[in-house]
Amino acid sequence: MNFTQHSPNLIPAKAGVGLKPEHYQAIIETKPDIGWFEIIAENYMAAGGAVHHYMHKIRENYPLSVHGIGLSLGSEEGVSSHQLSALKKLIDCYQPDLISEHLSWSKNDATVLNDLLPVPYTEEAMNTFIRNIDQTQNFLQRQIMIENPSSYFQLDYSTYSEWDFLITLARRSGAKILLDVNNIYVSAVNHGFDAKQYIKEIPKELVGEIHLAGHSIQQMRGGNVLIDDHGSKVISQVWHLYEYALGLLGNRPTLIEWDANIPKWDVLFAQAKIADQIMLENSSVLA
Repeated sequence: MNFTQHSPNLIPAKAGVGLKPEHYQAIIETKPDIGWFEIIAENYMAAGGAVHHYMHKIRENYPLSVHGIGLSLGSEEGVSSHQLSALKKLIDCYQPDLISEHLSWSKNDATVLNDLLPVPYTEEAMNTFIRNIDQTQNFLQRQIMIENPSSYFQLDYSTYSEWDFLITLARRSGAKILLDVNNIYVSAVNHGFDAKQYIKEIPKELVGEIHLAGHSIQQMRGGNVLIDDHGSKVISQVWHLYEYALGLLGNRPTLIEWDANIPKWDVLFAQAKIADQIMLENSSVLA
């Protein structure tokens, strides 16, 4: 680890939401009591425009996290210097308190795929991720977090379980884990493993943030498949899994993701308040 650690995290162990243009005006006018906001990095990399006008106003009053989808940390060819430069420019502008990316790949040579594709959990893939994370953290001079994926099929030549791969990667690279509880639930149902066992294996000192979201159920040949589409409210089973996670990990900054079928601000805000209430109750239990 050759990068300099960022100043102490200013994002509280409270709920935040993904920032959407549909909600800019409501947020600026009402200044809601919410812990923080997350932006998707690639939506703010272009210079100028209304999004930056609103973003600067919102950043004045709230902590911020930047969540990337374009670094393709699992690509053997390495991380794009152009993408890294654009990300650093964004980070230098808004000074986010948390930065995250995905345990996935999306680029091969000159082809960029509009998806977060899975990787085999092998030593070769581990070394690729470590190299790319090291490049990223040194360039940005910031620690990043890596988010566990949702998955719809499994590669039978993996030599690590997903959780062991994620834990080992975090320890070897110096990155933290962004634990997406909805993704764990989706993958557990799709593949038939125990979601609680996954969470139980994750060391609490490695977890910097938690994500929650809604998902859909699609009927496919052979049965139903859960799809992590971020298009609805968090379901009760995922809330219960979140409670279980907090009981083991302690409270963490928790993001409500809602990227499709964007609801009115009050609906999204209410989801964040549920997470805050669960954290409050967890604090009472641990006290």
